[in-house]
Amino acid sequence: MSLSAVLSAADPSPTPTESGTPRVPSLQDAQESATNAAGWVEENWSTWLAIGLRVLLILVIAMVLRVVVRRAITKLVDRMSRTGQAVDGTGLGGLLVNAERRRQRSQAIGSVLRSVASFVILGTAALMVLGTFQINLAPLLASAGVAGVAIGFGARNLVTDFLSGVFMILEDQYGVGDTVDAGVASGEVIEVGLRVTKLRGDNGEIWYVRNGEVKRIGNLSQGWATAHVDVTVRYDEDLDRVKATLVEVAEKMGKEEPWNELLWSPIEVLGLDSVLLDSMVVRVSAKTMPGKSLTVERELRWRVKRAFDARGIRIVGGATAAEATEAAADPTAGVAPPSVYSSSISPQSAAASPLPPPSTTK
Repeated sequence: MSLSAVLSAADPSPTPTESGTPRVPSLQDAQESATNAAGWVEENWSTWLAIGLRVLLILVIAMVLRVVVRRAITKLVDRMSRTGQAVDGTGLGGLLVNAERRRQRSQAIGSVLRSVASFVILGTAALMVLGTFQINLAPLLASAGVAGVAIGFGARNLVTDFLSGVFMILEDQYGVGDTVDAGVASGEVIEVGLRVTKLRGDNGEIWYVRNGEVKRIGNLSQGWATAHVDVTVRYDEDLDRVKATLVEVAEKMGKEEPWNELLWSPIEVLGLDSVLLDSMVVRVSAKTMPGKSLTVERELRWRVKRAFDARGIRIVGGATAAEATEAAADPTAGVAPPSVYSSSISPQSAAASPLPPPSTTK
């Protein structure tokens, strides 16, 4: 029996009597309506109870599963952080792992995973509840699909930035403290987000780079860096003497603090890089801590210059003390002698003087 039938039975419409006055329901009519309503409730209470228990079971399972999954994700993120802290105890780990970078990366990964898990679990539970009430989900899913496509076309740049940021964080392409070249901008990473990455440039400016616009990333802070120093000497210098001086400087620098920590390999004299008409270029190279190559290059140039001055090795563009003294002893050595034509009585000047014009008088 349907609900409309029960309601119609419980509240019968009064029918006019032959005299035109409405008919008053009797006690027998009320008893019959109550009996019909009780019968309808008795017939459908089991269905209501089953639907209610099913909805309650779905909600309870969804909430419990959501809590369990979120706690598992949190423990996974904490384990990642603890693993990074354990690596910090080693020398290499302390150089490669940044605490702020690890913290932000862990928080971003945990936030993304928790949001995705909550959306999937609660969305599935909502669809199951609607299915329990025998609601046709096909039009709803079709409408959601069309709306999703429309939103995707309208906010495709936002979606691209978000997805690029998620994969960038998961793959650990760069993090806080790294020096990167993103093509559109370069500098030190100061904040990593799912949509925007902040870079601080060499002049102190802050670049806001959308993750979807980054086509390539050059990370200058991962692994190791290379310091190259080109030493230019005169073409007539003794190469063995130059090499011995450079080797001595390299060995001494590699044993002193803090350069022994910044250098990840011995400084090597690679040899002649180029030979020109008036100079020779000797290249010196070494592997350094990431981001410390310029510091090592400056210190190495400083030491090489001092060592060359002490050994008397000439650098292109400079002059030795002996050459400077000799040049100062004869300041007129480079002055050309006076010309013979400057004297009016010299034979050369007389021969070069113009001839007088012929006389026209007789």
